[in-house]
Amino acid sequence: MTVGDLSSLLVWAAMTALTVAFVASTVALARLAEASRRVPAARELAPAGGPALPAEPAPDVRPEGSPKAAGIARSTSLTGGALLLAGIVTRGLAAGRWPTANMYEFALVGTFIAVLVLVVVQRRRFIPFLGVLVLGIGVLALALALTVLFVQADAVQPALQSYWLVLHVGVAIIATGVFTVGFAAAVLQVLQDARESGTSREGAAGETGQPGALHRWRVTGPAWAWLRSAPSARELEAFSFRLNAIGFVLWTFTLIGGAIWAEHAWGRYWGWDPKEVGTFVAWVVYAAYLHARTTRGWSGRRAAYMVFVGYAVVLANFTVVNLFVDGKHSYSGL
Repeated sequence: MTVGDLSSLLVWAAMTALTVAFVASTVALARLAEASRRVPAARELAPAGGPALPAEPAPDVRPEGSPKAAGIARSTSLTGGALLLAGIVTRGLAAGRWPTANMYEFALVGTFIAVLVLVVVQRRRFIPFLGVLVLGIGVLALALALTVLFVQADAVQPALQSYWLVLHVGVAIIATGVFTVGFAAAVLQVLQDARESGTSREGAAGETGQPGALHRWRVTGPAWAWLRSAPSARELEAFSFRLNAIGFVLWTFTLIGGAIWAEHAWGRYWGWDPKEVGTFVAWVVYAAYLHARTTRGWSGRRAAYMVFVGYAVVLANFTVVNLFVDGKHSYSGL
């Protein structure tokens, strides 16, 4: 067995462990939903004319849903992350270079960063929905990497034989992993905000005897009772903002580093290559998000929707641009 074969086996093992973690997180979320439906929530009504106050979870509803499932999810996430790290290291040894030169390796390292951020976050507080979404994305990324994007470990073309392969591409991968968890937090924020807004409007209607103003859409009813045990929309928005701010700083370095590397390799800083344009568009979207939230007072769902757009652009830049658009970056093992 070669080192490259060992790397592939380790990545398969990592995907298996992360799949178990995904299933355990799903079970924990299902148990939380079931327990929340059985225990009626306290009425979330505000004084007349005042904002609604979210009810605390019922005493016998555990925020993690199922302690056993939560424990399995935590341990298998950690195990999967360790196996994936081993697979990345052995991949680098097999290729004799830093393992960030093609889509396969990008997917491996990006998934590892996302899982690492998730593990750190879940040590403080286990949030089943966050685990389901991040691990689901991670398992899907590894499955596509192993079955569609896989290329043999080998040396790279001269243009990629540079320390910028570590700095430029490595930082871009780290940023993508951070953006993934920030995106998952924004999704949960939107659901929680819809529940809180729906409860507030229902409460206002109950107090006045008049129907509340029609909200665009509301997340209410027994099926969404588990959201009472999740962090508030405000907390989730702040968490997503911090992650996306970190990701934006890294992405800024990615853009600048790419321009410097382009000048070294191709004799120009900017050439409107499709990959360059996609990276710049993603930077603009996240810059607009940070600016709107910090200086224009944008918050709540409007801010979260900008996160969705930014993450969609990052994914499109990784998939659509790499696979279907010709450019100077098309030699990167695709």
